Amino acid sequence: MSLTWDPIYAMNLLLCVLILVLGIRAFKCAKGKMPLLLGIAFGLFGLSHFANLLGLHQSLSGFLIIMRIFAYLLIVYIQYKIAMVSIEEKKQEPADN
Repeated sequence: MSLTWDPIYAMNLLLCVLILVLGIRAFKCAKGKMPLLLGIAFGLFGLSHFANLLGLHQSLSGFLIIMRIFAYLLIVYIQYKIAMVSIEEKKQEPADN
């Protein structure tokens, strides 16, 4: 394991941690699970960036691929749920005549 400094991975890690913290905070304040799930997804991306910074991307490549796929699928799920709520809200709106 050798530290590999890359400013792009470092900035991505910082932003992922920020999104994770904001997702946890939004979950605690609003009690909605979508911000928490989004934060978890970006937390997984952050772990991938952290592994790259530690030089572990070669030995953990299979695990990192699976972890990133899971994070992307989590974001797809969030987008689907948001879209379904939007569709349901439009169905319940009275038609303007």
